[in-house]
Amino acid sequence: MPEGDTVWRTCQRLDTVFRGQVLALAELRWGRLIDSDLTGMGTIEVVPRGKHILHRLDSGLTVHSHLKMEGSWRIQDATDRVPQQDRIRAVLGTDRWTALGSRLGRLDLVRTDDEATLVGHLGPDILGEDWDRDRAVANLRAGRLGSTHDLIAASLLDQRNLAGIGTMWASEGLWVERINPWRPVSELGDAQLSALLDRIKRLMTQACAKLPGESYVHARSGHPCRRCGQTIRVALAGPADRERTLFSCPRCQDGLAPTDDGKPQAPLSSGQSRSRSGYRRRT
Repeated sequence: MPEGDTVWRTCQRLDTVFRGQVLALAELRWGRLIDSDLTGMGTIEVVPRGKHILHRLDSGLTVHSHLKMEGSWRIQDATDRVPQQDRIRAVLGTDRWTALGSRLGRLDLVRTDDEATLVGHLGPDILGEDWDRDRAVANLRAGRLGSTHDLIAASLLDQRNLAGIGTMWASEGLWVERINPWRPVSELGDAQLSALLDRIKRLMTQACAKLPGESYVHARSGHPCRRCGQTIRVALAGPADRERTLFSCPRCQDGLAPTDDGKPQAPLSSGQSRSRSGYRRRT
């Protein structure tokens, strides 16, 4: 799933194209939204809120989209043909450019004043101008997932605690700070949590400036740790209905996941069969 930095870069591209421009083309190919007529409306801005995209119009409406697992917004010249495939779920265009919303996981049209019905549940946005680290730490400490799942990795991924972090940056930040992803939040001090969030914010901010290079641990199971040489491992984190794949180094991060049987793990790209201990990649 695209993470906060990817959504941030997507919004930057869309905002550059649409801000101050009038929609000459607008097709929302999604259920009851099909009959929506947005042509002639001007764009105020396109902004991210965590992993959500908010395209605000001067009519007082907001086009909300979420990329989920496979979604994307691609920009093409207005003279290029607009595909009719089912994967294209939204088409927005000016006289110069057309943006294609492909495989979007969610698409909504709401009054801008009602955006909270879609994103009001989110915690502080780690890439937002109103980022509040202390509030995010307090949310992590509050244990929203329930006592059996209040582990640091799962808590970082719960967008109600703080918005924008996905499995990649959770894995990367926890590795850099040498924290076991399956360690209870209650065992971490506020200084540790603050340092972890500061680290992840720096990593994500750097990624906003340019596409990240090779990862430290993310998607590197079966390969040697870049710090100590131990084999990187993969396992699942979070409640059963929201499990996500996390990568870590058992030496640098103090042990295996509770579900990790310690057996050799080949790289994810090797085609090895997947198991409950983590060979199910859901990022």
